[in-house]
Amino acid sequence: MVSRLLKDFRWGVLPVPGRFLAIIFFIFLFILPLITASEYILLLTTVAAIYAIFAVSWDLLSGYTGQVNFGHALFFGSGAFGAALLHKYLGLQPWVTIPLGALIATGIGVVTCFPALRLRPPYLSILTMAFPIILERIIRALPAEVFGGDQGIRELPSLASNPIVIKIPLIHAVVSVPTQEYYICLIVMTVSVLIMWKLTDAGSRYIRTGLIFHAIREDEIAARATGINTIRYKILAFVIAGFFAGLAGALFAHYYHLAHPSFFSTTTSFLAIIWVVFGGIVSIYGPVVGVYTLYVGVDYLRATPFYAYRILIMTVIIIVILLFMPEGIAVWIRDKIERECPRCKLTNVAWRRECRACGASLR
Repeated sequence: MVSRLLKDFRWGVLPVPGRFLAIIFFIFLFILPLITASEYILLLTTVAAIYAIFAVSWDLLSGYTGQVNFGHALFFGSGAFGAALLHKYLGLQPWVTIPLGALIATGIGVVTCFPALRLRPPYLSILTMAFPIILERIIRALPAEVFGGDQGIRELPSLASNPIVIKIPLIHAVVSVPTQEYYICLIVMTVSVLIMWKLTDAGSRYIRTGLIFHAIREDEIAARATGINTIRYKILAFVIAGFFAGLAGALFAHYYHLAHPSFFSTTTSFLAIIWVVFGGIVSIYGPVVGVYTLYVGVDYLRATPFYAYRILIMTVIIIVILLFMPEGIAVWIRDKIERECPRCKLTNVAWRRECRACGASLR
């Protein structure tokens, strides 16, 4: 098993520039607390990890299956309020409320997807945008004792409560609460992204959902004609996306100690779309790049006079990306450093003249 993993790493990761850069990127994220002790940087990157799960889940649903969802905040807010209500009324702790909150969001995703699946894409998008708006108004209208009203549910427990003291030979360290929260969110994000990447990988030999999702996006009628139960797989896409978006919402609620009705806002939904479009749709890694580049970069403007114009700056950046890199910045960079063999379809570095596997000319 280990030898096979090492072989796959040697021949499937190291020679592919995009995957190698992804490994370097995640290694950097894991050693970041060792490089800097700035709580501001840790806060930014922790929230970016949560938002990355949220953005990738939108890409899985809307990018890979073509079901463009303008109301993805429904899952995010449902996960947050699900976790908050479980703590408020049952006194459960984050390690229980977070996965259960994600499951609540999954259930809501299943319920809402049934009427949506009967509509064509433009009408589906409008309907999905309506669901979180309706739920937000219901939460604000109900008595504050139930869902917290306009103030939401506050004083949720943190992901970590006390510093951890590590005492082993040659090492004595104190891991602060922000660092613990950072690693919790980073590990959850890494595992979540890997799972969603594998579920959407059309070349996987073991999991066929990726190939089927691609077929549904390209031509649903043709996919149905080949015997694929497209309704079942579209529901599956809603379930998977709802679970991971709800997971992100539950993490966000406990990290900020509150669940607020604004989590259902249209702005929250469109932020995910902006990050995905910026990084690269139908790529999984594109949304991660989009969040860590755009969200972190824009927030750094907070210390400058340009912060008041952050929305305008973000809009200009997106317009430039759509004009010159319509597939997203991460996909554009990948196309510059990688080349696919026309014979065996294996990925090679762009500057190779011959395929590393079959020897076919790449020029």
